[in-house]
Amino acid sequence: MKPVSRNEVLDLGAYEQIRDRFRARVIELKNARRAAFGPNMTILFENHDTVRYQIQEMIRVERIVKPAEIAREVATYNELIPQERELSASLLIEYEEPEERQLRLQQLLGLENHVWLVVGNLPPVQARFDTHQISTDRISSVQYVKFALTEEQAARFAGGAKIVIDHPEYRAQRALTAAELAELSQDL
Repeated sequence: MKPVSRNEVLDLGAYEQIRDRFRARVIELKNARRAAFGPNMTILFENHDTVRYQIQEMIRVERIVKPAEIAREVATYNELIPQERELSASLLIEYEEPEERQLRLQQLLGLENHVWLVVGNLPPVQARFDTHQISTDRISSVQYVKFALTEEQAARFAGGAKIVIDHPEYRAQRALTAAELAELSQDL
């Protein structure tokens, strides 16, 4: 999948003019690429359009206008773009109460060793986590993960896949729906 290029990123004024339409389209796209795993984790699979939207929103919220700072945002968020035979996602760990969230984020240390993508009956693919989101005493509530598939796994993905989370403090698994499989197959 091609990364977001600098010339695709609109300046603040131009973005404001199209934001409502662009936002509505990306929210619809995100809904097709979002999957809940148990009551407290959601995985949002990223692609070119979701990353471009995130860049535009960061520029808007932070009022970024300097070319070098815009280029830095583009480079940073392009790391979320999946490569060939790869799925890329934001894993959101969601606990409403701050005290519970703090405790759970401590208890979930080691999560990077417990998230898997299983395609059919093939060996599972362990998620690769961005280690910048993990410290020695807790993990971040937003994790960036990638699943690198073999040729065979990519070829068989549309036929059925599931995500498995097998951390001692959080266990969940769910098969991806036919609609999710069709949407994500485009990334592979």
